[in-house]
Amino acid sequence: MHATAWHHHISAHSTLHPLMTLHYVSPVSHNNQVTSSAVRLVSASSNSLLQQWSPSTAKHNPTTGGSSITLAAASPCQVLVAGGGGRLWLLEVTETGELVEVGGTVMDAEVACLDITPVGPDHDNKSSLAVIGSWSMQVTLLSSPDLQPLVTEDLGSEIIPRSVALADFEGQAYVLCGLGDGQLHNWRLQPDTAALSDHKKVVLGTKPILLSAFSSQGQRHVFAASDRPTIIYSNNKKLLYSNLNENEVEYLCSFTTSSFPDSLALVKGEQLSLGAIDGIQKLHIRTVPLGEQPRRITQQPETKTLGVMTISAPAAAAAGDLGKGHLRIFSDTTFDLLASYPLNHQEIPTAVASMRFGGGSGDKAESSAGSGSEDSSVFYIVGTALIRPGEFEPSKGRILLLSYNPTNSSLTLVEQLEVHGAVYNLCEFQGKLLATVNNKVHLYKWAAAAGGRQELVSDCSPVSVQVLCLHLAVRGDFVVVGDLMNSITLLVYKAAEGSLEIRARDQESKWLTALALLDDDTYAAADNSCNLVAVRKNPDAATDEERARLEVVGRFHTGEFINRIRPGSLVMRLPDSELGSVLTFLYGGVNGSVGLLASLPRDWFEMLAALQDGLKKVIYGVGGFDHESWRRFKDERRNEAASNFIDGDLVEAFLDLPPEKAREVVASVWPGGEFSYEEVSRRVEELQRLH
Repeated sequence: MHATAWHHHISAHSTLHPLMTLHYVSPVSHNNQVTSSAVRLVSASSNSLLQQWSPSTAKHNPTTGGSSITLAAASPCQVLVAGGGGRLWLLEVTETGELVEVGGTVMDAEVACLDITPVGPDHDNKSSLAVIGSWSMQVTLLSSPDLQPLVTEDLGSEIIPRSVALADFEGQAYVLCGLGDGQLHNWRLQPDTAALSDHKKVVLGTKPILLSAFSSQGQRHVFAASDRPTIIYSNNKKLLYSNLNENEVEYLCSFTTSSFPDSLALVKGEQLSLGAIDGIQKLHIRTVPLGEQPRRITQQPETKTLGVMTISAPAAAAAGDLGKGHLRIFSDTTFDLLASYPLNHQEIPTAVASMRFGGGSGDKAESSAGSGSEDSSVFYIVGTALIRPGEFEPSKGRILLLSYNPTNSSLTLVEQLEVHGAVYNLCEFQGKLLATVNNKVHLYKWAAAAGGRQELVSDCSPVSVQVLCLHLAVRGDFVVVGDLMNSITLLVYKAAEGSLEIRARDQESKWLTALALLDDDTYAAADNSCNLVAVRKNPDAATDEERARLEVVGRFHTGEFINRIRPGSLVMRLPDSELGSVLTFLYGGVNGSVGLLASLPRDWFEMLAALQDGLKKVIYGVGGFDHESWRRFKDERRNEAASNFIDGDLVEAFLDLPPEKAREVVASVWPGGEFSYEEVSRRVEELQRLH
């Protein structure tokens, strides 16, 4: 296969001056070329120059001294151009194919960006409005064709606007303005009255934003080019933002031919790409078939790989044959299989982690003192259980240390340690390895041994914790253990003494399925009755008995059987958002659901809790199901009202209410006017952007 480059030069088009814009003029079938010196009307059929306009020949505010065109924007039959000194001119291509100057004005400040896209229910080829962003940090709406200012909005910033756009989403017109620091402002626009309302601001990145409209699958969208390219679209009359799965895209536009119908053209550096959008969505999902059952997964950033523990069943499984266990190494970008390590017969994978001994960062490894080694190698740590007939709980298992070499894609067994039970969890802890084996918590270090080799040895006496230690979470010197039947136990590591000690327990019996540390004192857990519970330690309690008890401070029924809770987020975090520094946790359910937990500031929690109470009176579940009954904490022993949790699904339903009904809710919840409808909407939208 070979490709032939094709190039065609239109002789009437000027190549001597920088190109501002080039667009097709309907319905007269001409091209409009705007350069830094002139606006040129060119016949699309004969490629001949039909007419030319320049600032020096303008009827309105003509320039002298060869002033150039600095900016240009176009509609199907209009061209809006700007020159130095705040000059603006509006040109129009008539039905007879003539280029006519129909308006001009001089603004109080230099024009930084402009747009004249037709919006509103009656728009066709001609726009009745234009919008500009100025060096005075303002956005101004102008009438067409006389270019008289109608509305001016201060941006409240010292950053110059870099791009403005008039856009129509689901029949609602908007004015969008992107700034040089990655902020995007938007207003709702009433085209017939030129009224702007509902001003909102969001941070899309850290670099200047360039806005461009495009169509995909019959829908109009706006692309915001920045260091975090974003597609702006609307759903249920609300603006939403979807990250593009391409980085540093500088420009995007619609591109449709017989070979590439309903496609897009993307410019990225010196690269031009053609593609299509499968569907605008906030969450992008890619499925990689494994052909076997995945059991555990971890990432190793140092080698840019993923370690996946799997079990593959034989084609004709014999009675009691559990299949073959493997550690599979995949690229974390292409998901190509790079290496594998097989486990022994009847040995199943139960845990996997990636770590280095004697160092690290953050809470995982605050100190390498006493770790016994300064080895900088990074390992995949695998925990297993040996399944024997007649054993109710495994009595044997192994901890394997494997090293992956990205140079030759090899996986090498470095060390193995036999243990008395199943290794249910592994976690890096201050440069050492924390492991739960049946009902005990062990701490291992990577220590020097005879002959110059190194081995995994116990760092302190193991601690027995209830029935089966299935879950682990660490922070600082604290270790939180989730038990199969007996809820949460808090341990503290005393480095000076080299010991792990039990500090406190949750006295309630719970069958835990997942665990997470929300902060130093508060821990969240999920149980097998599809509940979430939050507990808190009491370090300042008056008695030893109270300090040894973890207090339950929150209960909530999710309706999801949660089997993992991990710190993280699926969306871009907004640096200047009030919730930009809020810790978020993702949870995964057995039915494939993904949810989000967020620890909110107290003032936000109190405000949203009040709103939640108000919404319960106007929003009902399917079939009129009562919200309080659904969210009640329920297990084999208790049935209690939900407490200290905000139902995000219910609160965000506020945005789906008709504006009149939403205002009634706000008035009933805050009759004294503590919060306005606009402020409540802003906060709920801020909450929505966490996911």
